[in-house]
Amino acid sequence: MKVKFLLDENLTPRLKTAVLRLNPAIDILRIGDPGTLSFGSLDPEVLVFLERSQRLLITDNRVSMPGHLETHWSASRHLYGLLWVRPKTPTRLLSQELRLIWEATQAEEWIDVLDWIPF
Repeated sequence: MKVKFLLDENLTPRLKTAVLRLNPAIDILRIGDPGTLSFGSLDPEVLVFLERSQRLLITDNRVSMPGHLETHWSASRHLYGLLWVRPKTPTRLLSQELRLIWEATQAEEWIDVLDWIPF
């Protein structure tokens, strides 16, 4: 199955636009988009949504998310990956990295994987 992305609401909306310019077939949503969570959703809600929708989260939330991940996993839950954005990463570079992930990997490879982007 192809990777599907969910962008955290704190990331610029320009990122979604930049990714879709590179390849409009990429399935990428941002919190607040129709069919996703509303702005201000709590981390535990985001994690459950990710699991149900089988989406890989792209976020810069390094403060509260780690603790919520531990709680999520201790309840025998899973997620289809989480990538923390390195500080000051240009949108152009980030969009290219996401395109590469979409083109070169499958969603199942990201189950319960945490990493930094760019790699």
